Amino acid sequence: MADEQRRRTNYLAGEESPDPPRIAWRKQMRASVLDAAHDLTCEAGWDQVSLSAVAARAQVSRPSVYREFGSRADLGRALVVRETRQFLAGVADAFYPGLPEPQACLEAAIFYVLEEADNRPVIRAVIAAARHGSDSLLPYLTARADPVFDAGQSLVQEWLGARYPEQQTETLEMTADVIVRMTISHLILPATEPRIIARKLAVAALKLLHGEDHVDGGIR
Repeated sequence: MADEQRRRTNYLAGEESPDPPRIAWRKQMRASVLDAAHDLTCEAGWDQVSLSAVAARAQVSRPSVYREFGSRADLGRALVVRETRQFLAGVADAFYPGLPEPQACLEAAIFYVLEEADNRPVIRAVIAAARHGSDSLLPYLTARADPVFDAGQSLVQEWLGARYPEQQTETLEMTADVIVRMTISHLILPATEPRIIARKLAVAALKLLHGEDHVDGGIR
């Protein structure tokens, strides 16, 4: 009862109770394993990463890694999800408060994705592997049912809804889907300079919302 009262008091005061030691250790272990997997992926590529190597780098036992993540594929999924969520936080910064003109704001956000991806070792490794025929991590970045894709689509759809509240949800969802899919496509197989790609995608996406009359379609 005393513990419950203390948790309630801390909650009302805006404070969080510290995690029990076992949970705190598990969180720290999980972070260490993901950091180790991140470093090994950057050094040698995901295809060379094993659970044993990750466990050794993180200084934990292999069974501990297995219990926390399951298979090697599950570890890869967790790694890409963590990296991409951090990446999407930067995209959100480009959207909010963003530029006052919607097309310019969308263009800036897409350009951020195309440029910043090269500065993110794990995402860069995924893209490089895809370009050279190895797609062992690629499904986590592109699969429609994956939380990575869903997080990106939700972010874009929320921004579109704030800028275009008059549009139907179905139209916003379709447009967000196109933006995310096409941006990922250009990450893997860029057709031209990032800024030109960003402008073309922004123009094409906004045409889905309200036609050519409201979009500056000039491409330079």
